[in-house]
Amino acid sequence: MPLLQYKAVDERGKRVTGQVEAVNVADLEMRLSRLGLDLINYKEVRVGGGSSPGRIKREDLISFCFHMEQLLRAGVPMIDGLVDLRDTIEASQMREVIAALVESIEGGKSLSEALAEHPRVFDNVFVNLVRAGELSGRVAEVLQNITENLKWRDEQAALIKRLLMYPIIVGIVVMLVVFFLMTFLVPQLVSFITSMGQVLPLHTRILIAVSHFFVVYWYVVLVGPILLIIAIMLAKRLSPGFAYFLDALKLHVWVIGPILRKMILSRFANYFALLYASGITVLDCIQICEGLVGNRVIADATHRAGRQISDGASISAGFESTALFPPLVLRMLRVGESTGGLDQSLLNISYFYDRDVKESMQRLQTMIEPTMTVVLGGLLFWVAFSVLGPIYDLITKLKY
Repeated sequence: MPLLQYKAVDERGKRVTGQVEAVNVADLEMRLSRLGLDLINYKEVRVGGGSSPGRIKREDLISFCFHMEQLLRAGVPMIDGLVDLRDTIEASQMREVIAALVESIEGGKSLSEALAEHPRVFDNVFVNLVRAGELSGRVAEVLQNITENLKWRDEQAALIKRLLMYPIIVGIVVMLVVFFLMTFLVPQLVSFITSMGQVLPLHTRILIAVSHFFVVYWYVVLVGPILLIIAIMLAKRLSPGFAYFLDALKLHVWVIGPILRKMILSRFANYFALLYASGITVLDCIQICEGLVGNRVIADATHRAGRQISDGASISAGFESTALFPPLVLRMLRVGESTGGLDQSLLNISYFYDRDVKESMQRLQTMIEPTMTVVLGGLLFWVAFSVLGPIYDLITKLKY
């Protein structure tokens, strides 16, 4: 079905743009009329494939799940709930997605099948959870769990953003200060220092050499890091071995590596618990979680654990065979197996690591601030000492 990009106006005369699937212009006008829009013009973006709306905010997904859960618990039929939500939601892109869901369900598809047509909005976990909820008759409960999971992911994203914001800003400031010192200030003082005709100390000669490099190869200093990042990204995309090496390196970077490992294990345990509690089998849970951990090393270990479990090993033995998961995870898995509360054990793992990650990030943030201050202060002291040191030595040697 063609994907059409349209321009329309709403009931208040406000211009609205967006994309929606439609067979022809009549179908497009009908779909827009259901959204309270009048078509102005349109153009075809592509033919075939699923709909491809713009980026949907996580807040909109949380609102969608929360309202659908409340409507279903109140006994409102699913199609009526979607129609009500379509007519009341403010986000235009999410409204287009919901309108497409209504069209698909009215055409005879289930909710999970309709969601699967929008992989950029509803990921594999979302679709599988809803499918499991449909089979067990617990769609409202599943939507509640998804809502809590989305809120948890939003909190994690906000925590990471707060952690990275300060060092990024301070790092940029430090680089700009260093670039200014080496390209403008130091060169103006070098000629005066060298004209004194005395032997310069090592730290001053190093400063002059660094300043000369910045002045002559300033384009390398500015463009080099960008080109290096682009080269790493291309190599990561083209070489699976290099991508695997980078993911392994991330887990062993000083300070950051242990925090990243805990975050991935927390995410893995949280998704595993969410899927398992919805009635999805252990092997299917593991297979789905492989693509969600965001690290090839841990994904490979998860895959190997799944093969061990499919061959008859217990869940804890399967993960223990990978020699990658820490004793806490293995112990909690073993307890969950023996008590029949695997989902609760997984949630305990997620809670423990989530709390540990928050505390580690807070400690790291308190360390970053003085560290960056010391680095900037050390650079300024090095420049000042290297420039003023020879001048002071010359002054002390003058005879009056």
